[in-house]
Amino acid sequence: MERQIHFDNHLGEALAGTLHQPDGQPLAAVVAGHCFTCSRHTGVLRRICSNLCDAGFMALRFDFSGNGQSQGNFEQSTWSKQILEMEAAIALVQQHGAQWIGLAGHSLGAAIALLAAHRQAAVSAVCRVAGRVSPTRAMHFLTSPQQAMLSETGRVEFTSRGRDLILSSDFFDDAGRHDLEATTRALKVPMLVVHGDRDEIIPVSEAHLAKEANPDHVELAIVSGGDHMLASPEHQKQVARTVTEWFCRQAGISKGESKRL
Repeated sequence: MERQIHFDNHLGEALAGTLHQPDGQPLAAVVAGHCFTCSRHTGVLRRICSNLCDAGFMALRFDFSGNGQSQGNFEQSTWSKQILEMEAAIALVQQHGAQWIGLAGHSLGAAIALLAAHRQAAVSAVCRVAGRVSPTRAMHFLTSPQQAMLSETGRVEFTSRGRDLILSSDFFDDAGRHDLEATTRALKVPMLVVHGDRDEIIPVSEAHLAKEANPDHVELAIVSGGDHMLASPEHQKQVARTVTEWFCRQAGISKGESKRL
């Protein structure tokens, strides 16, 4: 069963979420975060969460503030703010009875999931889809004139996915303070890294870099022909199946039996 919910972030802004709940009282949950300027309705996240629910997990996909149907000003977005929002989502599934928690994220959401997993002792496993590990290049999508605007005014206007948006220098400064490679090396819980080998935004070499950074805890799943959004329905099915089976193994449950943890 899916139901639309709202919960507050640390600033009291209402975040929109879709909670997938199987029959009974599941003890295992996965929280999923979306990509930059996207929403919780991204195809690959919908498919993953639906599959997880079919396997007996509670699954929560939500919109970061300023995105989708969540409150908040997109201009005030930072990685640190989104980490706190994922932690609020973790607290929500705990309130719903989850005793085992995994995190998942796509692209920027993958970075947020990794950073939140490193901070939160309650997180037992993390899955990163199409994420970056090498030093952050937060300005890579800006043109030279846009970078000049940011330098001169502290704000930059851009268009993404049909939206006219603004970011401040706080977003870029904050992103630079998070070291994804160091966090990957320090991670003590299992991490599945899923990446398409035709990713046109973040190259598949980033997946291999994650494995090299922490070979004892990182498992790779490379999607042949997969692009950044894993837009093909067949690729989405493949990824959802792989991710669900992996989370089942990490939680020590058989498919459809998470309420018996």
